[in-house]
Amino acid sequence: MHKSGWKSRRHGRRSQRQNPRLRQHSPNERCNSGAEQSPQDSDHDDEEVPSTSSSSAGSSSAPDLPGYYFDPEKNRYFRLLPGHNNCNPLTREGIEQKAMELKRLQLLEEEDRPTKKITRMGFNATSLLQKSKLGFLNATSYCRLAHELRVSCMQRKKVQIHSSDPSALASDRFNLIMADTNSDRLFTVNDVKVGGSKYGIISLRGLKPPTLRVHMHENLYFTNRKVNSVCWASLNHQDSHILVSRLCLMGIAETPGCATLLPASLFVNSHPAGDRPGMLCSFRIPGAWSCAWSSNIQANNCFSTGLSRWVLVTNVVTGHRLSFGTSSDVLAQQFAVMTPLLFNGCRSGEIFAIDIRCRNQSNNSKAISLFHDKSVTSMKILQEEQCLVASDMAGKIKLWDLRTTKCVTQYEGHVNEYARLPLHVHEEEGILVAVGQDCYTRIWSLRDAHLLRTIPSPHPTSRTNIPSVAFSSRFGGVRGAPGLLMAVQQDLYYFPYS
Repeated sequence: MHKSGWKSRRHGRRSQRQNPRLRQHSPNERCNSGAEQSPQDSDHDDEEVPSTSSSSAGSSSAPDLPGYYFDPEKNRYFRLLPGHNNCNPLTREGIEQKAMELKRLQLLEEEDRPTKKITRMGFNATSLLQKSKLGFLNATSYCRLAHELRVSCMQRKKVQIHSSDPSALASDRFNLIMADTNSDRLFTVNDVKVGGSKYGIISLRGLKPPTLRVHMHENLYFTNRKVNSVCWASLNHQDSHILVSRLCLMGIAETPGCATLLPASLFVNSHPAGDRPGMLCSFRIPGAWSCAWSSNIQANNCFSTGLSRWVLVTNVVTGHRLSFGTSSDVLAQQFAVMTPLLFNGCRSGEIFAIDIRCRNQSNNSKAISLFHDKSVTSMKILQEEQCLVASDMAGKIKLWDLRTTKCVTQYEGHVNEYARLPLHVHEEEGILVAVGQDCYTRIWSLRDAHLLRTIPSPHPTSRTNIPSVAFSSRFGGVRGAPGLLMAVQQDLYYFPYS
């Protein structure tokens, strides 16, 4: 009898060691927690918060302990270490990164499946065609919805990049890509391992299925300054130059910030007869956060730079400058075409427009003023110049009516906390594209803010691997192919749709 009692006590201790949940709590705590939650309350909680994954189910059944993390796969608790002193620390950031990577891999697996994604419930090509024949959709709505269907069918394909220096392509990481007006060239900014940045231009003439080959035109033009903003400039002809604003890196006092006009012909190996390379112009402008080229006839051959508490408008030909005072750093800029206005997005969250015809700063007044809660990172004026789309560092993307100065629509899902991330608006297709700080590319309907597509990054998520994208309906020229180009690390991907 004593022997059987000893075995039962030994079996009880062994089961208690194998169950980590019982080991973390005393018997009184277990009794109280079981008495406080009734079966009805448990059913009610399950109805309100449904389980969407195995990890959430495991964490919901295990009580939360301060300083500990419960792993549902191993069915035990692990201690969260406050620092990185140990060789293999377990931190909350690492756990979140692991969960994000698992989610990314699952979405990539879904993206690679041949099945079509559904942008709207009950919406497909058959129903769209029937509604068009019955007269329920006009031509504009039919084209817009057809573009949404094409966006949902895009599949990822890798692009082959040819260059005179293949070793540089394998080591230099893409930081930024930007298509020109005709979408037959990409201006690229690559981060070099030794430090600084290198510029290049990719010709998209060969971006045609099934080969998908492009050529990189490089130039030995390096900079040890941080590239803050880039835009195409039409000085001699359309998109003849690239305007780059750069900040001085910390600790390099002899290299102040500047704005540089780079001729696109510098990156072409051979020049046609009679076509000489353009002149490289550099303007010493310390602390340039943003830049914009003017297509307005009242500010011909001019560009603007957003500084710390200043806006500077410079004429490239005459060198004449106009300055306007602000109350915050100017992080985003764009000129209007039909009206003589320059729109500025500030770190304070304010978006204001100034009249570029004002010659004296004392007579300067803000023509339009809008407000975000956080720093404005990007702006795009729509073609009719009656609306403006802006994003901020709170992850908010808003469509503003410039006539009433009110927010009309808000696009949900964007993720941003501190990065300066661009927006891509394409009114012809009726879509809005933005890459979040979580490295997901999201595509919305510009009209009703419906989220059409969420594309995960092909590479692991990190702060240094945020993809840079470009969208066009005619990559490679007038008869080019429509789709999305994504540059991440050393790779270039193409998402065509037809």
